[in-house]
Amino acid sequence: MKLVAKDITIIAMMIAIIEVCKIVLANVPNIELTSFFIIIFTLYMGKRILVVIPAFILIEGLMFGFSIWWVMYLYVWPILVLLTYIFRKMKSAVSFSILSGVFGLMFGFLCSWVYIFLDIKNGTSMAFAWWISGIPWDIVHGIGNFFIMLVLYHPITHVMKKLRMEKM
Repeated sequence: MKLVAKDITIIAMMIAIIEVCKIVLANVPNIELTSFFIIIFTLYMGKRILVVIPAFILIEGLMFGFSIWWVMYLYVWPILVLLTYIFRKMKSAVSFSILSGVFGLMFGFLCSWVYIFLDIKNGTSMAFAWWISGIPWDIVHGIGNFFIMLVLYHPITHVMKKLRMEKM
């Protein structure tokens, strides 16, 4: 993919939007706009998302340190991009709210996979225990994702369609 100055500017803006929203909501446990914007940007910004995700993950590591959570981000956010791409033909707020909500519910389960590789002998037990202990937070995450998408889908997709018409 060849990037021109306009693409780089748009990519930087997408990353900034995700990062600012993440920081603003940092004190509200498991309520986030990251999933929402990754879904929206995957739907409306085309291949640029393939640069946004690695850059976002790298910036997160630089800002907050490279730890096990960072390894989780290496595969969790690309999974959301892939799922969104697979279901991109859906056009309803409810459909994408369900996708976002299920992703939030499954976030802890997906993140737990990294523990399997930490300890060959006990990794599966560690992953299972980590996932089970986080289920209450995954429920909050899933419900939050569902309602954020339900409320913001139409106004933001309306803006994205207008931007697309202006030939970003």
